[in-house]
Amino acid sequence: MAANEIVLTLFFIFAGAAVLSTVALFTRQSLLVAYMLLGVLLGPWGLGAWGLSPVGDHEAVQKVGEVGIVFLMFLLGLHLQPQNLYHMLKKTLWVSFVSSIVFLAIGYLVGRLFGYNSIESLVIGLSMMFSSTIIGLKLLPTTILHHQHTGELMISILLMQDLIAIIVLLLMHGASVGALHWQDLTLTALALPAFVIFGFVIERFVLIRLFTKFDRIQEYMFLLSLAWCLGMAELANMIGLSYEIGAFIAGVSIACSIISQYIAESLKPLRDFFLVMFFFSVGASFNLDFVRMIYIPAILLAVLLLVIKPITYRLLLGSVSETNQVAWEVGVRLGQSSEFSLLVGYLAFSSEIIGQSASNLIQAATMFTFVVSSYLVVMRYPTPMGTTALLRRD
Repeated sequence: MAANEIVLTLFFIFAGAAVLSTVALFTRQSLLVAYMLLGVLLGPWGLGAWGLSPVGDHEAVQKVGEVGIVFLMFLLGLHLQPQNLYHMLKKTLWVSFVSSIVFLAIGYLVGRLFGYNSIESLVIGLSMMFSSTIIGLKLLPTTILHHQHTGELMISILLMQDLIAIIVLLLMHGASVGALHWQDLTLTALALPAFVIFGFVIERFVLIRLFTKFDRIQEYMFLLSLAWCLGMAELANMIGLSYEIGAFIAGVSIACSIISQYIAESLKPLRDFFLVMFFFSVGASFNLDFVRMIYIPAILLAVLLLVIKPITYRLLLGSVSETNQVAWEVGVRLGQSSEFSLLVGYLAFSSEIIGQSASNLIQAATMFTFVVSSYLVVMRYPTPMGTTALLRRD
């Protein structure tokens, strides 16, 4: 795109996002919903169908937006100190595994019920295994996120789901190119621990010394942390992992540092910029021509997930000695599908593993759960945009 086209595209995206975000806040919705609806409106099947969309190069927007997921994983890692992470993962490993199987089965059965083939139904099921890290964290007050048990429990489940999602994306990538063998999996299994060790060694002997020596120069700290995040992401991709897992490990490696909270705060605006672009591109890829074909299975799938997810988490967390109150709250907060659901659907469609109808079914069901789940959480539990002063917590 030419420079003037870039500026104009950014103007329409962020001006439109600001308008729809205002509406979303008044209706107690997650801002992510506003970004996706804007993408539908300005996308090639919205105003673009009549040649009226001011956004021309949607592919470029999408590539820029995917960087937001990298920063999201980096910031998630910054909030998880390794010793706390290990303690919580031992408790939630079984919960995450069993719940993922349950949600996969729901998606698969709905797919088969409405005539999708076995592969498409399997992909639909795989995409439904996860809950949204972005919505879960954005609707979780900072005090709960850092200091209360509910937040730690949520994050550990989300982390396990993110790791499962990365494995799913790896397997799907191999299936799409016909090049996935047991040798590849073995190399990946060996590369991951080596990559983790490398990250912690560099942090211990290089990064922490640089941060300590130049901690008064905020611009330098920002640049160094940014370089660390993107460098680890690129290195992970080079050795057969993924950008997301590389960024996450980069964050975890410096989570124990005294400057981790400063880095997290300084990178949030940059992350939010790219996430707006990412969710806009997700909405823009939604083909409105398929709405009449997929709205019934999409609504059924979304409703089943919204009902069964809280019940599943209530039973599973109760089995590991969590209280009813905590188990229900975690279940409701994790009642939606995930941004990884959208990634799985997009990768499967772009690799021709599934058709566009199945891809749009995944998108529609995910967006529906985003809307309803966000509303339920805001109305019932403490969030930064609660409906009452008692529920409004920063």
